[in-house]
Amino acid sequence: MEPTLVIVGAGIVGLAHALEGVRRGMRVVVLDRDERAVGASVRNFGHVCVTAQDGRALGYARDARRTWLDLAPQAGFRLWEAGTVVLARAEDELAVLAEFAASRGDDQVTVLDRRGIDLPLLADDVLGAARLPLDLRVDPREAVPAVASWLAAQGVEFHWRTAVTGVEAGLVRTTRGAFEAGATVVAVGHDVDRLLPDLADAAGLKRCRLRMFEVATPGGHVIAPAVLSGTSMLRYPGLSGTAAAVDVRARIARDQPELLDAVVNLMLTQRPDGNLVVGDTHHYAVTHDPFLDEDIDELVLREAARLLGVPALTVRRRWTGVYASAPDEFLIAAPHPTTRVVSVTSGIGMTTAFGLAPTVLDGLNDRRPGHRAGGGAGR
Repeated sequence: MEPTLVIVGAGIVGLAHALEGVRRGMRVVVLDRDERAVGASVRNFGHVCVTAQDGRALGYARDARRTWLDLAPQAGFRLWEAGTVVLARAEDELAVLAEFAASRGDDQVTVLDRRGIDLPLLADDVLGAARLPLDLRVDPREAVPAVASWLAAQGVEFHWRTAVTGVEAGLVRTTRGAFEAGATVVAVGHDVDRLLPDLADAAGLKRCRLRMFEVATPGGHVIAPAVLSGTSMLRYPGLSGTAAAVDVRARIARDQPELLDAVVNLMLTQRPDGNLVVGDTHHYAVTHDPFLDEDIDELVLREAARLLGVPALTVRRRWTGVYASAPDEFLIAAPHPTTRVVSVTSGIGMTTAFGLAPTVLDGLNDRRPGHRAGGGAGR
């Protein structure tokens, strides 16, 4: 019998490793301090943003896309293959899209003029766009619990409201006793420093705090794709790595520096109930003050309304998101030979987790004789 794989954390990264353990015939135990996932995995856009990634993340995203497509009908959650539309409102943004399209090919990126943009709400100053057809969309509030329930039905043993107090070689200590582990994956997102502070410090781990909103869709329109904007071209490496992105950053710094100060990635997706998830901003610290500035919220909502070409937006919900951030996109560390600490430290857990997990378990490889363990941190 395969040894027990103990996973600390039931967010999307933890669930991805649980799924991979099931695929490999392992006994899998998942521990989580809450009674359900309530962190970054359910507070996001539900955007599986494949094409705008680059390097290692792009490979993980492509693999994860296949898993999302396979898993949705099995676990019973909705998935939309509506792609992404990246809107350009300036000539330098059009240049980014042209350069990006040339690097990826027509099957991944299609450049559109304004007449080709199939969106019911659109600012007058939009000049063109790029369509990224491979991107997917899910509702994270539906998908994440559905995946957990499906895994439980496959035999994964979940222990909710069970806080982990220590991780040792072959043993995970919790508030409900100790669990023996043939292999352990610690997937606690931004809270690595709660268990392994020296490891978190060595990785340069911080918490990225986001401001996000759910707003009523003006006119009740359907917006099928995810929608990105010019500020997104400064966030996603496939776009930000273009030569033309330098001009976009320089123009925004000159004309709207407040967008860079708040590290705004202006984007939106639509939920099944018709509301739009709009955001977001990025602020980085190991420990954040609990106080939120209203002018940041007003900035995002004003810019989102401008992007949609409407006077204002009606907020239905607002929340703070938090995810792990570090200089490398992925933290993969081995504090013990049979333990891996795994965190997506770039805000793309929904996009990459299902592609990342197989490589982590390949590295662990249950320590059988003749198999070499992977390890090390970062990339």
